[in-house]
Amino acid sequence: MKSDRSATAPALRLVDVEPPAEAVLPAPSSRGDRDAEGHEEEDFEVDVGGEFGDDLEEALTAAAERAAAGELDPATEDALRQWLQRRLSAYLKAGHRARIIFTDNVHTMLSVKRGQGVYTLRMHRMFAAAPPAVLRAVARYAQSQDREAGVLLRRYIDGNEHLIRDAERPRAQQLDTQGAHFNLQDLFDDLNARYFGGTIEAKITWGPRARRKPGRESIKLGSYSIEEQLIRVHPVLDAADVPRFFVEWIIYHEMLHEVHDMPIVDGRRVYHTPEFRRAEALFDRYAEAVLWERTQVHKLLDR
Repeated sequence: MKSDRSATAPALRLVDVEPPAEAVLPAPSSRGDRDAEGHEEEDFEVDVGGEFGDDLEEALTAAAERAAAGELDPATEDALRQWLQRRLSAYLKAGHRARIIFTDNVHTMLSVKRGQGVYTLRMHRMFAAAPPAVLRAVARYAQSQDREAGVLLRRYIDGNEHLIRDAERPRAQQLDTQGAHFNLQDLFDDLNARYFGGTIEAKITWGPRARRKPGRESIKLGSYSIEEQLIRVHPVLDAADVPRFFVEWIIYHEMLHEVHDMPIVDGRRVYHTPEFRRAEALFDRYAEAVLWERTQVHKLLDR
């Protein structure tokens, strides 16, 4: 779902993993077209583990409003996000679950990817405060691109446009993908098709070549920025004696961060969950990559 300040109304976008496709719901011709939502909402209770105190409804409402405004601390916002995930999952078909990523995007308000029984929803923080009728509309649109749900979602976005933060347009990212030995975009595109059905949206670039720190004992070979949706690969890997499968392994690892949760546990964010580690092992040359890292990566430290 997109919000374009120059257009008459936002649009909705749904991306499927299997089969790969993109469906766009056209924006309504007029912001004055307001269909009423006539559904009755059932009561919904869920155990949130005490994250929000005794008065659940009041605390959740307050937390959601603060999250919509971007004023929550990370741990509380993560608890709210997980609560919304459980609620949305209850609205989906049996055997499916929701995964929510909050964003501050000023153009795309809601996008949905579907794959392996998981609906990954990148949604603007305004949806943290969405009432049950809107959450049910999110679930209906995610599953079937329901037209009536799309109208309700547009209306909700229109009513909360004040929460979309005007920000200075960021400078275009300067991407450097062609190395002396490897083209990162070629490797990324191949991995995206083979393992992710072409659904990974991150960009990729060689990172800056920082000065070597004397006596360093480790090196960060790759990184993934959530806000930028950008993978950076250390240029030390662009070498003739580094095997292609190892560079692919580093890229694959960073691509996994786009599709796996990074929950906060005991106040600390967990980047590599057991589910993430299981997905790592699906890389076709996983054992070789791990062995090469253990036995050869030390040679890169002094370059």
